[in-house]
Amino acid sequence: MSGERELQKSAAIVRITEDDIKALSDELRLKLTTEEAKAVYDFCGDSCKDYQRVNELVAPTPTVKYPRTPGYRETKDDSWYYRCDIKGAESGLLAGKTVAIKDNVCVAGVPMMNGSKLLEGFVPDRDATIVTRILDAGGQILGKAVCEDLCFSGNSCTSSTGPVKNPHDPTKSTGGSSSGSASLVARNVVDVAIGGDQGGSIRIPSSWCGIVGLKPTYGLVPYTGIMPIEMTIDHVGPMARTVEDCALLLEVIAGYDHGNDPRQFPAVPHPPYSQLVNDGIKGKKIGILVEGFEGVEKDLAGIVRDAALNLSVAGAEVAEVSLPIHNDGMAIWTPVAFEGTYQMMIKGNGQGYGWKGSHDLPLQEALSGSYNLRPFDCPLPVKVVMIFSEYMQRNYQNKFYSKAQNLVQHLTMEYNKILKEYDVIVMPTLPGKAFPLPTKDHSIIETLKLELGMIKNTAPFNATGHPAISVNVGHSEGLPCGMMIVGRMFDDLTVLKVARAVEKLYVDVR
Repeated sequence: MSGERELQKSAAIVRITEDDIKALSDELRLKLTTEEAKAVYDFCGDSCKDYQRVNELVAPTPTVKYPRTPGYRETKDDSWYYRCDIKGAESGLLAGKTVAIKDNVCVAGVPMMNGSKLLEGFVPDRDATIVTRILDAGGQILGKAVCEDLCFSGNSCTSSTGPVKNPHDPTKSTGGSSSGSASLVARNVVDVAIGGDQGGSIRIPSSWCGIVGLKPTYGLVPYTGIMPIEMTIDHVGPMARTVEDCALLLEVIAGYDHGNDPRQFPAVPHPPYSQLVNDGIKGKKIGILVEGFEGVEKDLAGIVRDAALNLSVAGAEVAEVSLPIHNDGMAIWTPVAFEGTYQMMIKGNGQGYGWKGSHDLPLQEALSGSYNLRPFDCPLPVKVVMIFSEYMQRNYQNKFYSKAQNLVQHLTMEYNKILKEYDVIVMPTLPGKAFPLPTKDHSIIETLKLELGMIKNTAPFNATGHPAISVNVGHSEGLPCGMMIVGRMFDDLTVLKVARAVEKLYVDVR
């Protein structure tokens, strides 16, 4: 057998041997007979040839439209990973606007770390679809914003480049995982930024930094060219200081990506958000979700409730609504996020199987090598996911993932019942104002709770896909207080209109 392997060193894969087949049959308890094992060996010879041919064929790479240099590593500002200066078209909706790109989004020729030492040194060969759209619209990309390690933390303390401090209080968290994006926008370093959201990662830092952050309807904005976590909860969206700029960036990045992203539908609704966002909310019905206020800091809950009630000044009808299953939303999200992440991001090297869309081959290869060689360099929240998901799948297979996905459908329909009567529902974005950045005085379990303990209200809408925005409605103890506004599927415009009405009443628009 060694001679056979020696002959195949130039092949794409090493030819499976009869010994391999016997060993795998025993491990998988297939009980192959000697004759069956020989037939499998003979049949797999042709399969190996197919794999070799796939290896020889050249896969297409998206065209990079705008010239750029690699830029440089930022060391003075904790919110930047890499600085660059990529100028887009001379005119367009974003002409004159500067943009930060979350560092899980591919920008060709500019290093991408995704907050993790596992990917340090990786340089994408393509622009994500939204990057091309931003440049086509005249935006100027100033760099890659720091994000949390593999984007799996709601606290801004896990990035391999170090913590991102809250602009309002350096002892507090900026929020994650789009930590750098929020800080750069809040500090007026850039006009707008791109964030990603699987459990609240746009809305958490937006709330704690006092800016506007929208998790669009699932599938409205293409995820092509972005490091995924779990395909059914992946979202990407705009972050800005004003609702108008948030609407402007959404208008640029939304829309169908010609089959590259199976999260999308061909007929994605895409109105001119920036032209309609100031139309007002007279006659709109707003539901204050009672369960969304449970377990929330008293001062924060009061500020958000008062802000919601005051929307009647803008002509809206405001009333309390109740949906008890909202309190189960995070529980329903958890098996999807844990086991889905383990299969797609870890075992699937950022893509896995069943993905009828564009695969980022260089990213997959970089992840494969890192996970195989240095899994110990994963952050602790991801290690929790790996250990617990492996345990669940060995003992229960995919039972709970599947049941959770069925419950997601039920949860979605329950929200839809409320949203059939009300145009939006509102609640505090988070259970508290900005959490502390963990220090050496915190135990490991305390640190884990600070990293993942704030997503009760945000995570359910990653599971269901409803559009949800965080907008600032005031301050307490010097820290911003965010209101989350949730709307009907693909009615992101109404969500933006209500947020704009809130902004007119409560925010000193800069």
